[in-house]
Amino acid sequence: MQFTSFRFLIFFPVAVLAYYVMPRRLRQLWLLLASYYFYMGWSANYALLILTSTVITYLCALAMERFGKQADADRRKRRLVLAAGIVSNLAILVFFKYFYFLHDIVAAICSALGVELGAPRISILLPVGISFYTFQALGYIIDVFRGTVKAEKNFVRYALFVSFFPQLVAGPIERSGHLLGQLAKISDPELSEKPWSFEKVTRGLLLILWGFFMKMVIADRAAMLVNQVFDIYYMFSGVALALAALLFAVQLYCDFASYSVIAMGAAKILGIDLMTNFEAPYFSRSISELWRRWHVSLSSWLRDYVYIPLGGNRCSRVRKYFNTMVTFAVSGIWHGASWHFAAWGVIQGVYIIAGDLLRPVKLKLINWFHVRTKTSGYQFFQVLCTFCLYALSLVFFRAGTIRDAVYYIRRMFGTFDVWSLFDESIYQLGLDRKEMGVLWLGILILLIVDACYARRQALFDTLVKGQCLAVQYGIVAVLIVMVIVFGVYGEGYNASQFIYFQF
Repeated sequence: MQFTSFRFLIFFPVAVLAYYVMPRRLRQLWLLLASYYFYMGWSANYALLILTSTVITYLCALAMERFGKQADADRRKRRLVLAAGIVSNLAILVFFKYFYFLHDIVAAICSALGVELGAPRISILLPVGISFYTFQALGYIIDVFRGTVKAEKNFVRYALFVSFFPQLVAGPIERSGHLLGQLAKISDPELSEKPWSFEKVTRGLLLILWGFFMKMVIADRAAMLVNQVFDIYYMFSGVALALAALLFAVQLYCDFASYSVIAMGAAKILGIDLMTNFEAPYFSRSISELWRRWHVSLSSWLRDYVYIPLGGNRCSRVRKYFNTMVTFAVSGIWHGASWHFAAWGVIQGVYIIAGDLLRPVKLKLINWFHVRTKTSGYQFFQVLCTFCLYALSLVFFRAGTIRDAVYYIRRMFGTFDVWSLFDESIYQLGLDRKEMGVLWLGILILLIVDACYARRQALFDTLVKGQCLAVQYGIVAVLIVMVIVFGVYGEGYNASQFIYFQF
C-alpha cells in the first residue's frame, strides 16, 4: 500500500479515526494491527518475516537483560545471544536480498576454476522494506547489549516499534531510545498527553501535502526524462546525459525525502515524532557534510553500529580511512545486491578520503590567492561543486552495471555539445516545454524551502505556521492545486512506486 494510492487515502483516515475514538489501552494493539494490514497490502506471506525478526530480537533482548553484565560468564552469554540475534536476522536479509548476488559470485568463481555449478536458480521475491526493519531491529538489540536502553517487555509495543506503518517500508530507521518511549505514552493514561492535538494534526497534514508535492510534481516528473535518457543513453549526446544525471539527483532526493516527510506527517497526526531524515543535503559544502544531512537515519546507524565499532577516527589515519571505506561499502551494498551499488558506496568513501587528504593543499591555495571563504559566492561555489560531484556518483547508482556507468560518463564528457542547449532538443527527452517549465518551477519551490531549512533549521510545517493565516491558506491552496493538476499519475491515477521500496 503506497502513500500516494487511493487505498492509503482511505486506510489512513479510518486508522486515525479509530485510533482516537477507542480507549487508550487498546491503541498500541490497534496500531500494530493497522501496521500489519498496511504491510500485507504488498504480500501477506512476508508479514511472517517481519514477525519472525520481531520475535527473535524481542527474545534476544530479554535474554541479554536477564544475564546481566557483571560476571564474566554472563558477559559471554550476552555476547553469544547478541551474535545469535545479529546472525539470524542478517541471514534472513542475505537470503531474500543477496541470494542471487552471492549465487552469481560463487558461479563465477567456480567457472573460473573449471567447475560447473549445478545448483538451480530459485524464485525469490524481495520483501518490501526488509533492509529498513532489519536494521531497526538490530539497532535495538545492540542498544540493549550496550545498556543504552532497557529490554522492552511488552511484546505488542515492541512489535509496533518494528512495524510502525508510517516508517515501515522506507524509513526513517528509528532508534529504540527515540520511538519506544513515545509508543509507551500512547496507551498509558498517566504518561499520555491529551489524546488529540489540533496543532500536531495540522502540522502533520502540512508535511503530508509537502511530501505529495515533492513526489508527484517533482520526482515523478523528473523520472520521465531520466528514465528515457538512461534507458537508451548511448543514443544521446553529452548535454542530454548531463541533464539526466543532474535531474536524477533531484529525482532521488525528492522521491526518498518525500516518503520520509509523509511518514513524519502521518506519525505526527498520531502524536508520534519521527526523526528528520533529510536536512537540505544539497546545500552542503562538502561530501562529508552532505552525508551528515542525507538519509540521516541510515548514516547515523552506520556511524554508530559499523564505523565506531571498527575504531572510528580514534586510530591511525590509515585505519580511519579503512573504516570509512568499509562503512560506505556497506552503505552501497545495503542499497542493492549489485556491484554498481557497491561502486557507488566506495566512491563516497573515496570522495571523503580525498577531501581529507587534499585539505592542506586547499588551505594553501586559499592563502596564496587570498580567497575570502566567508563570502556567499565562495560558499555557493562549494555547494555547486558538492552537488555536481554527488550527482556524478549517482550515475553508478542509477546505471544497471558499472560498465554502463563508466560508458555513460565517458560519453557525457566526450560528446558535450553546448549548442544543443539552444536548439530545443532538450524538449524531446520526455518532457515538452510546458512539462519542463512545471519541473523547473517545482525545483525552484524546493530550493526556497530547503534554503529556509538550511538557514533556520525549520521544516515545511514550521515555515508555513510562521506565516499569517491568509498566507498559510494561500500556500496550502497552491500546493493542493499543483498536486492535483500537475501531479504525475499512472494507471488508475496512482503515482509511481517510491524508489527506495526496492531497498
